[in-house]
Amino acid sequence: MNPFNQLLRAHGARSPIGTWVMSASPLVAEAVGLAGFDWGVLDMEHTPLDLMDLVHLLQAVGNTKMVPVVRVPWNDTVTVKRVLDAGAQTLMFPFVQNATEAAQAVAATRYPPEGVRGMADMSRASRFGTTPDYLRTANRSIGVVVQLETPQAIARLEEIAAVPGVDALFVGPADLSAAMGHVGNTTHPAVMTLMTDAARRARALGKPIGTVGGNPEVVTRYRAAGFDFIAVSSDLGLLMRGAQAAVQALSHAPEKTQVHTLAEGTRTEAGY
Repeated sequence: MNPFNQLLRAHGARSPIGTWVMSASPLVAEAVGLAGFDWGVLDMEHTPLDLMDLVHLLQAVGNTKMVPVVRVPWNDTVTVKRVLDAGAQTLMFPFVQNATEAAQAVAATRYPPEGVRGMADMSRASRFGTTPDYLRTANRSIGVVVQLETPQAIARLEEIAAVPGVDALFVGPADLSAAMGHVGNTTHPAVMTLMTDAARRARALGKPIGTVGGNPEVVTRYRAAGFDFIAVSSDLGLLMRGAQAAVQALSHAPEKTQVHTLAEGTRTEAGY
């Protein structure tokens, strides 16, 4: 079974917490995985991540309990084939607008006769040919998450969710708010109303639905709205906020007076 789908089924009352990995750094990805996140998006849409970088990130995250979800740059069959061969098992597809596009995404992840994924037994995905009967069993291990990022896509939520092979939905608040005329305001009342409605409709279908919030306060609001799995910020976002908070704290702190003491040829400085 797909690891991400297992995570969603096993979470119980607690929503699995994830984050975005945007640094394209295997070392940072491994550290984030060890920080305790349940899942993390290895983002190829808005980062300089290329295919070999992705392999390194998957290897790094493999040393942690964090389940990787690879967001492909677009709903492109060739890109999907290569990402799967690199060893990704759960893919997130950006900007899916209708059932046809959702079906295209699923087909790209499946070997024939269920889909159009090109056959290759000697790949990292098959553990270089050591996974028994990989070509016949691989389809069952792949997970597909589709992003709904416009009001038009959310209006078609039911038909998109009904596409066989779509395991979960994901609302992208940044693009949704921009499409609604509220650029940068992901918690605008109109945006929150539409997101809450999307979560309600997905629950009625029994289809897991997730989203991402910039900070824990926003994530708490999304949880209350009914989302099943939520990411908070990104590796770079968390790093920048921590770095800026440290700089700000030190910039406003009173400076210590340096004290020089000459005794037996030694010097000490207060505060060092």
